[in-house]
Amino acid sequence: MKKSRGRTARKRRRKHLQSFKDGVNCSHKPEYIKLKKWLKDRGFEDSNLRPAQFWDTGRGLMTTKALKAEDLIISLHEKCLLTTGTVLNSCLGDYIMKWKPPVSPLIALCTFLISEKHAGDKSPWKPYLDVLPKTYTCPVCLEHDVINLLPEPLRKKAQEQRTTVQDLYMSARAFFSSLQPLFGEKTGTIFNYSSLEWAWCTINTRTIYMKHSQRECFSLEPDVYALAPYLDLLNHSPNVQVKAAFNEQTRRYEIWANSQYKKYEEVFICYGPHDNQRLLLEYGFVAKDNPHSSVYVSSDVLLKYFPLLDKQRNAKLSILKDHEFLENLTFGWDGPSWRLLTALKLLSLEVHEFTCWRRTLLGDVISARNEQQALSITAKICHFLIEETQHVLLQISQLKRNKENLIKHLALVETLRLEDLKILQKSAAILCNLNMAT
Repeated sequence: MKKSRGRTARKRRRKHLQSFKDGVNCSHKPEYIKLKKWLKDRGFEDSNLRPAQFWDTGRGLMTTKALKAEDLIISLHEKCLLTTGTVLNSCLGDYIMKWKPPVSPLIALCTFLISEKHAGDKSPWKPYLDVLPKTYTCPVCLEHDVINLLPEPLRKKAQEQRTTVQDLYMSARAFFSSLQPLFGEKTGTIFNYSSLEWAWCTINTRTIYMKHSQRECFSLEPDVYALAPYLDLLNHSPNVQVKAAFNEQTRRYEIWANSQYKKYEEVFICYGPHDNQRLLLEYGFVAKDNPHSSVYVSSDVLLKYFPLLDKQRNAKLSILKDHEFLENLTFGWDGPSWRLLTALKLLSLEVHEFTCWRRTLLGDVISARNEQQALSITAKICHFLIEETQHVLLQISQLKRNKENLIKHLALVETLRLEDLKILQKSAAILCNLNMAT
């Protein structure tokens, strides 16, 4: 009997561990039950997907049956989608149509989200709003101390993102004030900066692409947004492909599988072939072992290894700038990019070789010395970036101990930097082999 009980316990333990590997089904939770009922009332036909909590990706959708390539993953009726059409059919519609100059489709959607969230139980969109994230991890939401730990090119884009959202808020304040007749309390307290930041992040991270015809009541920015309840629980993987589009015949937004899934596996979609810096900037997360990821080399780092006394330095820089060779210089999983090596070869040209600069940009070998010097400097840059990344990781480790309120955001930047370190170490090994070969 003891032996049998031991086997049963082991079996239960294996099953328990398997459930954690596959994901913990969350469809019994009240918020998901209400969401599914709300969607069903709007024409949603129950799919094989269930909300679940996964060990590595967090909240997502699992399939309750095996899926084959070409199977329909999810189909969402247009009545379930939140678009600018939804906004115009609401109490906000008249105010948007009268407002001059016209507001952008983005501001219209932000206004609707803030308004419906404020309405609480009275909002017909409450079941959807209740499952939206309360906070986001896009750079616009990160503390200054955390932003400073980002790689330089991403840090610059993060600051630009913050400025964009601040400008959007300032430009919309007069329009928000015009909505006062709809609210019992002051619009300034409802439509404040933090509420706009939340709405902007919701749209930026969760909308699907859906082109709408241009309306005169909106500014000329493209109207291409649609929020898709339930569908937007699908997580991103850089290693999958899906077919996704609005079907004009069925009036549904459909996603079709291009790969197979086992029963109880998490189902993924792909947001595009984005590197980790783009994923963090636009969506607030990092994908581990992302095949599209790169470490960017800024022009400042590039020029550290070239003498200021080089009389042709300015001319070389001018050529690189004119031919757009001072941007998108990267290290990837397969080592330094062709663009990075080409820029370094041009900067390494001797006085008597300078007339060959056009051939350099075309990828011709100018001399063995030029090739060797470019490789040597590439290796130095790679090692410099490794040391810099390790230094930042040490800073993050110290901050995690001292600033517990920032742990979630620090862990995100730490993941990005650890992925960068893996790429740089792989590149360093490749460069070592190349240097030995030459």
